[in-house]
Amino acid sequence: MQHFTLNGQATKIDVEADTPLLWVLRDTLGLTGTKFGCGVAACGACTVHLDGEAVRSCSLPVGEVAGRRVTTIEGLAGARPHALQIAWVEHQVPQCGYCQSGMIMAAAALLAGNAEPSDAEIDESMINVCRCGSYSRVRRAIHAAGKGSV
Repeated sequence: MQHFTLNGQATKIDVEADTPLLWVLRDTLGLTGTKFGCGVAACGACTVHLDGEAVRSCSLPVGEVAGRRVTTIEGLAGARPHALQIAWVEHQVPQCGYCQSGMIMAAAALLAGNAEPSDAEIDESMINVCRCGSYSRVRRAIHAAGKGSV
């Protein structure tokens, strides 16, 4: 039995401790906003927050999140969309859209620690892969959300 807090709610599930968190989220709990990309923690499509830090859920055994806080794209926003979600739309970031939930989660972790990152800090932090190449739009959206101009 695995116990952790998911999107602010106490969660208890009966899965093996070595099951990747990604599959627990998607297959066991039905939260499909977190995507499978590569399975080796390289692309970032599966990015979630673990105690506020961006982590790759495809290679993280659920047993390692016991007693900790996990936030998915579904839990990022409150009563209204998160500033990054608004900025993503305003700056037309999504193209195919597949990497977007992971990108937003990585960007949210960045902004939580640095509300006005430089382009270099964004480039260093945002190591998620976007096959469509929308990196300049991602950077603009992060700047807008960080400055509160959305």
